[in-house]
Amino acid sequence: MNKKVLSILLTGIMTVSLAFTGCSNSKSKEANNPKKENEQVTIEYWQYFYEPKVKLMDKLIEDFQNKNPNIKVVQKHFPYDAYQQKVTAAVSTGTGPDIINLYYGWLPKFVKANALQQLPEKDFPADMIEKEFAPMVKVNKLDGKYYAVPTAVRTMALFWNKDIFKANGLDPETPPKDLKELVEMAKKCTLRKDGNLEIEGLTFQPTGQLHSWFRPILLTQFGQQPISDDNKKVLWNASENGYKAFEFLVDLVRKEKVGENNFFTDDSTAFINGKAALHIDGSYRLSGIAKQAPNLNYGVAPLPEHNGKQISFGSFWTNGITRNAQGAKLEASVKFLQYLTSAEVMKEWTKETGEIGARVSLVNDPEMLKVPNLEVFIKQLPVAESYFYVDEGADRKALIDAIDQVLLNNQDPKKALDDAVVQVQKILDEYWK
Repeated sequence: MNKKVLSILLTGIMTVSLAFTGCSNSKSKEANNPKKENEQVTIEYWQYFYEPKVKLMDKLIEDFQNKNPNIKVVQKHFPYDAYQQKVTAAVSTGTGPDIINLYYGWLPKFVKANALQQLPEKDFPADMIEKEFAPMVKVNKLDGKYYAVPTAVRTMALFWNKDIFKANGLDPETPPKDLKELVEMAKKCTLRKDGNLEIEGLTFQPTGQLHSWFRPILLTQFGQQPISDDNKKVLWNASENGYKAFEFLVDLVRKEKVGENNFFTDDSTAFINGKAALHIDGSYRLSGIAKQAPNLNYGVAPLPEHNGKQISFGSFWTNGITRNAQGAKLEASVKFLQYLTSAEVMKEWTKETGEIGARVSLVNDPEMLKVPNLEVFIKQLPVAESYFYVDEGADRKALIDAIDQVLLNNQDPKKALDDAVVQVQKILDEYWK
């Protein structure tokens, strides 16, 4: 991140922080005057637009309001690409939501900006969260406090097209078990005509889930810890193993030529349309395939192992209460958040979105295991590694830029990775300072 961009980011954080300080003061009267009996209170819930989630949230809000007639919940949603900017702009003026849905990798930035308030300990005690929720949520415990809690979590797995496997002489019921087999099978399934890619052996979309596959999965499998235990130092290039992991990634295109960036629009579109044999993605993709390609003949398997290590990436969208919510609004927001994170809602969320209910009690729930292909993702929860982000977008961009430097400008992979580490380390240093 250059100095100009960093300056803009810090200015934005200061603006948000000051705005919420003012907002908190302006709400003091409301905080001291709780809602009168039978008086209706209105709260806003914001999330990005993903049709299954938006439709389900409408349904959940209706159910919640029937059970709590004194609370009205207004859902607002925005296109994903504009969502974080919309949220930042709104909260900086104190006009944003009361409850907000954030990617877990964005949380530290919003907490530092004073945009979120700690979840009330009496309603969301830390020991309850750590006992009853998936272990990956601990990545969002900041200074011993929780500012958000998820409805569902995600793991990553390997999708494969059985018809393409069969057409290329591979057993359609046997996906690759390790990285060596992954490359071999991907090469067999890759189809080019007159030099043009027709079928991808393995999707390659750095802006998709490829960057998440690299960190923490590939780095860990190649023997390199991605980040220090205190989350203060980037370790991608701390040993030769880190460079090997990065070279393996870029060589999928550079040497093996099994995929291309932006092929058939993007990775998930290519797979859904039968243009890719293998694809790495999250559990949420299940609902999209069911709706867009119900006849796609595919399977889901654990991510390929390497050096005896089989791990997955764990991530989640989490719900926090903003500084806007004071007094009666805070009480209503807590009640709605408790509803969203109940086991009953999580079950319905899993069925409709393909994400996994965040409570560990649901892992072996027979009803959850009936959801097609979900069992593989559930079974990877114990080996799902999360990654600490200060600014997920900037972190991701640094890695994507490194990949582009190698593939588009023929830069040495070691130099590209070193440059990416410098950028991400600056982000961490500024945050912890």
